[in-house]
Amino acid sequence: MLYLVLGALGLWLILRASGARLLPRREWRFLSSAFAIVALAGASYAGLRGAWEPALVLLALGAWLALSARRPPGSRSPAPRNGRMSRDEARAILGVDAAATPEEVQAAYLRLMRAVHPDKGGTSGLAAQLNTARDLLLKG
Repeated sequence: MLYLVLGALGLWLILRASGARLLPRREWRFLSSAFAIVALAGASYAGLRGAWEPALVLLALGAWLALSARRPPGSRSPAPRNGRMSRDEARAILGVDAAATPEEVQAAYLRLMRAVHPDKGGTSGLAAQLNTARDLLLKG
């Protein structure tokens, strides 16, 4: 059991140091939830058998996996305070300057939307802000 925990810790450290992202957010949430259920069931079984050390390790692992499957509280972006976005805010969101052409605005929008689209693990709030910023700069 100790070797299994040390091996998992070593693998986690290697992946963390390399910055590798194995699974998109949606798949990680599903697998994390499934592994949390398995770990908590294993902790219950080990506790009933009187093996308290493995039960505590599995309980901690299950709790960590269950908490990591949740969405972070700040994942939704707040709405603008007055309900409207200024042109300066729109430029800051898209990362373009005041002299940007419509083609540059559209290119910045597409580049950012590929990264934050809800189907790619982003949030609908970020996608809505990008849509609002693009519409404001192109139509206004």
